Amino acid sequence: MAGLTYAVLPLRLVFAIALIVSINATDVSAQQLNWAQKMLEKQSIDFGVVARGADCSTKLKVRNLYREDIQITNVRTSCGCSKAQKTVDVIPSGQEAFIEISMDTVRFMRRKDSAALVTFYEPSKGLSQEVRIPLTVYIRTDVVLTPGNVNFGIVEVGQPAKQSIEVAYAGSADWRINEVKVSNQLFQAEAVEVERLGGTVKYRLNVAMAAAPTAGMVTDTLQLVTTDANNPLVPVPVEARVEADIMVTPAELQYGAVRIGQSKVMNVVIRGRKPFSIEKLEREKGDEAFKVRLPSEARPVHVLPLTFAPTEGAGDYDDVFTITIADRPEPVTFRVKAFIEAVTPGS
Repeated sequence: MAGLTYAVLPLRLVFAIALIVSINATDVSAQQLNWAQKMLEKQSIDFGVVARGADCSTKLKVRNLYREDIQITNVRTSCGCSKAQKTVDVIPSGQEAFIEISMDTVRFMRRKDSAALVTFYEPSKGLSQEVRIPLTVYIRTDVVLTPGNVNFGIVEVGQPAKQSIEVAYAGSADWRINEVKVSNQLFQAEAVEVERLGGTVKYRLNVAMAAAPTAGMVTDTLQLVTTDANNPLVPVPVEARVEADIMVTPAELQYGAVRIGQSKVMNVVIRGRKPFSIEKLEREKGDEAFKVRLPSEARPVHVLPLTFAPTEGAGDYDDVFTITIADRPEPVTFRVKAFIEAVTPGS
């Protein structure tokens, strides 16, 4: 029997083959997901180890990858230790939505496993698919947060803020918080011991927020570094909603697919801290694809229905709207995106 001859491959070729194998394995894994799972940012959620009473929640992003609008027909969980709810009923083509998921860390302790079950429906083809999203968390019994997070609420752009919560511990008599780690530079935090009775310790966690230069959600997860050798870190969620005096929602309006000759109406909400008037609405594009009627009276909230009715120009559509507010030196803007479908013969 003739012997086999083995060739020694160059190292760069070995790396290239390994990369191809890795990519192919990833493709196979992706192909195993059904059409509904492919829209999810994550296929499972692990909240890790948290204190009792801690705010244990997240928003799972869902992006409609398809030309058709997708409906969310049902959202539920498999256990009373968890909750899930949808933010919208319909996800237009190309747009994003969220499934808000939380675990109950007040009534439940130690390891809890659950699942969020979300049903998606595509009406034009009659497709329905339920997706199961495994959830897990370990809730400590020795550390309690009151309240469950540091929530600054609404903070105006350019304004600093302060907030405090209580951290209580029951266990080892020498337990201490040695450090508070902060990743977001807008926040500063310190833990101040206020009571120690044997194995019971109470701290006040003081968090200061510097003036934020722009609007939007500001979040962080502080890490309390403790003397506990087994579980030294205690995560503490922090959040603030920074708003300007005038806010436009959404900042980017996604119409999805709209066929030439058809129309689609979507709303833009302009919200202020006090009543205001809209003087004019201008666009970068010079076409007549949009129709809108501006309100004449001053009010704190204006809802503008924008009718998009393209007559030409199949393909991606991108425009910027500028809103001039009475007695406000700076205008506000928002962006509009769409995909214009051409009319095909027989359609």
